[in-house]
Amino acid sequence: MHRDGSRVPGAGVAVVGPGTAAMWKKRPSLPHDTVIRSPSSSSVASASGDSEEEDTGFLEVTVSDMKHPPPELGPMPTGLSPQQVVRRHILGSIVQSERSYVDSLKRILQDYRNPLMEMEPKVLSARKCQVVFFRLKEILQCHSMFQIALSSRVAEWDSAEKIGDLFVASFSKSMVLDVYSDYVNNFTTAMSLIKKACLTKPAFLDFLKQKRQMASTDRVTLYGLMVKPIQRFPQFILLLQDMLKNTPKGHADRLSLQLALTELETLAEKLNEQKRVADQVAEIQQLSKSISDRSSLSKLLNSGQRQLLLCETLTETVYGDRGQLIKSKERKVFLLNDMLVCANINFKPVNPRGQLEISSLVPLGPKYVVKWSTALPQVQVVEVGQESGAYDKDNVVIHNAGAKKHAPTGPALHNKVYLGPPRLFQELQDLQKDLAVVEQITLLISTLHGTYQNLNMTVAQDWCLALQRMMKVKEEEIHSANKCRLRLLLPGKPDKSGRPISVMVVFITPNPLSKISWVNCLHLAKIGLREENQPGWLCPDEDKKSKAPFWCPILSCHMPAFSSKALDLQLSAAVHNPVQSSLLGFSAISTSLPQGYLWVGGGQEGAGGQVEIFSLNRSVPRTVKSFPVASPVLCMEYIPEVAEEDAEGTEEPRAGAEQPPATLHPTVCLGLRDGSIAVYGSVDTGTQCLLTCKSPGMQPVLCLKHSPEYLFAGLQDGTVAAYPRNNGGLWDLTEQPTRLPVGTGPVRALLMLDETLWASCANQVTVLDTSTLCAQQTFEAHPDTETSVTHMIKAGSGVWMAFSSGSSIRLFHTETLEHLQEINIATRTTFVLPGQRHVRVTSLLICQGLLWVGTDQGIIVLLPVPRLEGIPKITGKGMVSLNGHGGPVDFLAVALSTLAPDVLKGDQEEEEGEEEKPLELDGPPPREIRKKGILLQYRLRSTSHLPGQLLSVRDAPVGTGTPEHTEEDGSIYEMADDPDVWVRSRPCARDAPRKEISSVAIISGGRGYRNFSSELQRRGGDADSTLLIWQLPLML
Repeated sequence: MHRDGSRVPGAGVAVVGPGTAAMWKKRPSLPHDTVIRSPSSSSVASASGDSEEEDTGFLEVTVSDMKHPPPELGPMPTGLSPQQVVRRHILGSIVQSERSYVDSLKRILQDYRNPLMEMEPKVLSARKCQVVFFRLKEILQCHSMFQIALSSRVAEWDSAEKIGDLFVASFSKSMVLDVYSDYVNNFTTAMSLIKKACLTKPAFLDFLKQKRQMASTDRVTLYGLMVKPIQRFPQFILLLQDMLKNTPKGHADRLSLQLALTELETLAEKLNEQKRVADQVAEIQQLSKSISDRSSLSKLLNSGQRQLLLCETLTETVYGDRGQLIKSKERKVFLLNDMLVCANINFKPVNPRGQLEISSLVPLGPKYVVKWSTALPQVQVVEVGQESGAYDKDNVVIHNAGAKKHAPTGPALHNKVYLGPPRLFQELQDLQKDLAVVEQITLLISTLHGTYQNLNMTVAQDWCLALQRMMKVKEEEIHSANKCRLRLLLPGKPDKSGRPISVMVVFITPNPLSKISWVNCLHLAKIGLREENQPGWLCPDEDKKSKAPFWCPILSCHMPAFSSKALDLQLSAAVHNPVQSSLLGFSAISTSLPQGYLWVGGGQEGAGGQVEIFSLNRSVPRTVKSFPVASPVLCMEYIPEVAEEDAEGTEEPRAGAEQPPATLHPTVCLGLRDGSIAVYGSVDTGTQCLLTCKSPGMQPVLCLKHSPEYLFAGLQDGTVAAYPRNNGGLWDLTEQPTRLPVGTGPVRALLMLDETLWASCANQVTVLDTSTLCAQQTFEAHPDTETSVTHMIKAGSGVWMAFSSGSSIRLFHTETLEHLQEINIATRTTFVLPGQRHVRVTSLLICQGLLWVGTDQGIIVLLPVPRLEGIPKITGKGMVSLNGHGGPVDFLAVALSTLAPDVLKGDQEEEEGEEEKPLELDGPPPREIRKKGILLQYRLRSTSHLPGQLLSVRDAPVGTGTPEHTEEDGSIYEMADDPDVWVRSRPCARDAPRKEISSVAIISGGRGYRNFSSELQRRGGDADSTLLIWQLPLML
């Protein structure tokens, strides 16, 4: 941690989890020697106004540095525990970081704002100064007051050790959000104004250069100083996370730290969203400036209906008739909610030398010249090798964008054309043909009567091995060709015969992550244009312009839950069984649902049950198996694959890393109404029923949860049955389970929390120790004894609960069991169904900072909650889905899969290994070797050790031992840029950890499908059970 808290690189606020209003607000008393001055009515001005002062409803406070010196941590006392020592060091980092930040704010005002205001003649008018330095004085006042309060906490730290409540009191005020919001929203405008002044006013540019030279200690520019307020809250969050990790449970500061983390995350996310919207608006404005005001595209961009989903600088490549690269150029590509725009990037400084000087002081934004734009539904992503299925070959002619100017003449025109990377397929076929020829040559060599060093069966077999290796390398090149190449098929003008012309545009993305992001965003943006997603969510009392389509989940599809139409089946539960599929292509991962299988269970009252299994390895689920069970399914639990040592509870390292440990394959447990518990193997192992048993007293199994040691079943009679694992790793269902009495009513919900199990019975929740199976404590979750806890879901340090009656959900602290918040869902659902006050919550789910609430009206409500270790309190009004069910939402389930890190390995990462590979070959570089041809060698470094004479018109080299390496010895080892061509395997140590990508979908189940925005509203009482599937953008 640096003194200025610069742990978070870049200017963006890197914390996610939507939120707005703050709670638990406290206003600390002001010190006696602060001077308070209320702003006069004449000081009211907007950011673009002429007045120097602004009205924020803020009390201007002048703090005396003499009477309030910066906080200083004294010498460390003796006898502290290791955790106390760490906490003290973290406090020191907070103090140093805050002091550095306040100094930076003062520096902006004293070194830049004040001299510019007082300078004569003025190089920047008072009005422009006001815009550039908008709200900085108020931000400084906020942190000056925080520093005073921090000083008192630092002074009493060794006796009290409390700081969390200070952060809550200081940064939960609405005025802090207001001044920071104004600053963030104005930041792009301020930077644009500085940039324009640098380009048009040499005196202003000289002023900035002079100030930078004066700041010789750190050489921080004005931009570097002004970006610090945007970075401040992520820095605070990192420090508080460290403090919380080192604060034990039961400590007086722990709950306050969790609340403080929540306040700061909420504030940071709000600022992050505002900056994102401001940057989006600025990009669209910059793009629209490059277009004629009369053009249709300009009207579309200026209509206010277009939202920018993604923009990035990509490299467009143009290939010749045989796949050779003709040219490449950087383009800025804009993905709007309904169109794709490609623009040239055009930097035009006032003078050639000026740009470099200015860009070192303030970022220079480029100017754009639109090259083409296309409606989104007409854009197709075409992968290498997928050309055949992407379009109608007979009616569509493919032109390679930009290649017309370089079209060859003569016989080359009559040859088959391969555009760019597809040439790799032709090269692979050529290698296959060459291998067949070499195998025939090998047979002929075996008939030779003489013995020759360089022409014998050993050499011939080496040729075959070398060609096979080359084919493997070519296959890997084909695979990697998709990783960073974005190939788009765009509509062109029809030719003279009327046939449509499609244009292939090829972009090179900076890395595989970027490619995946583009394909995913293009896919979801197209789904977002469907009628049911226009709009898909209602945002009560929110500024709809601030909500991007990708902020909310997109309804991907709705479909029947059961393939059998003969039975009227009621849904009850669903679980996702994640399975990595090696058959999925690189971009199929970007467009398919989370990999694996979705198990859906239900049944018919008084009859049997049914299980339906869907494959999610595609954009629309497909049924792969359906089977009946003896009784209606009431609950399901997915138990992932567990290594043997994990099952035994040992943490010893594995002995013999080369031997894979015995594993327990994933299983799915079903709880049935007749008291049965059935354990099934995963789809990949044949979906066999591995175990079955009856619960004690044949009580209906209402809920299931598992720990490493036990399978817990919540029963109708108020007990929890605990089944231990047996020696084979499966649950021992043959012996009588341990019965844990919880209450007299049914156990409706179970929740695993670290090493405890929460079990609900009526209006109370009992906390059980999962190792000793003893009850720790019981607390009341609802004052009404007739009301039962039906759902419990954990996030951060809190648990949200829903109940059998009433429309409220309640939040409880996981450690103190304190009731922290209550939210009435009915106030949200009335926006969709006015007058429906009697609403009941029927399902709960938390995923990616969003609390999903399903109701008995079929309405689904989405509420923002923090994602970090803080308290998951609801901080905004949220949204209501306009797509729902005709009856109650029976369940909400999440499908989550993580992409393997090796999928993200880019070409550049692979090439880095070449430097670490010990080169044993001398001679010319690989490129020169390839020009002269490649010697087919695999294992043979030389043939001199083989018996027989050397077949050559040249004399054999003189000397002993291995002859000197010549250009022929370049061998296949260096034939490709990809170091995988080297025969020796790479050391595993050089494989750096890579970022993972998470694919997420939310599934809801209920009677029928209903679109609440449609006038033809269909009731679902008699409709079939239906699944609704929402997709979220990939988490990159």
